[in-house]
Amino acid sequence: MFDLRVDRLSFDKGLQIVQADVKLVIDGEAVIEEPMCVDVGLPALLLSGLEEVAPYRWAQAGEWRRMPFFVCGCGDPECRAYSFRVKHTSGTVAEWTLVEEAEDERHREHESYTVSLQACRKQLIELGERFLAFVEPLDYRPYFAETVPVVRELLERLKRAVSDGRKPNET
Repeated sequence: MFDLRVDRLSFDKGLQIVQADVKLVIDGEAVIEEPMCVDVGLPALLLSGLEEVAPYRWAQAGEWRRMPFFVCGCGDPECRAYSFRVKHTSGTVAEWTLVEEAEDERHREHESYTVSLQACRKQLIELGERFLAFVEPLDYRPYFAETVPVVRELLERLKRAVSDGRKPNET
């Protein structure tokens, strides 16, 4: 079971970040349940429904594919983050592994979870659409300036993958 809930979206105008209450439950275990910054890692999170990803919290903004999915409420991935390595083990299943990162790119692996790609993709689409609707009326100027266009493109890819039943890398 994969259940991602992102509620009470809010915008910090000074920091130019979107924060929310995040609850991620996988296989009945509450993996995350706290307020987090959600926009810094959103592109990487959406990409994980399509391709394998591995985090590196010290990456530059342009390396959005490597951002942790959820970061500290201050928006700084170096501060505190939930980093997952996602491997697509088949056309229908992915393995999410919670990792503790080190600057030399060695990861200490923690729990691993098996996730249905269809269930995950549907929730990622919902999150991406909510995010876009939320930031549309705002004067939103994130550190990674291409956040909104990248989220739009990834949403389209995810929607095609869900409707076509494609395997992750066929989108």
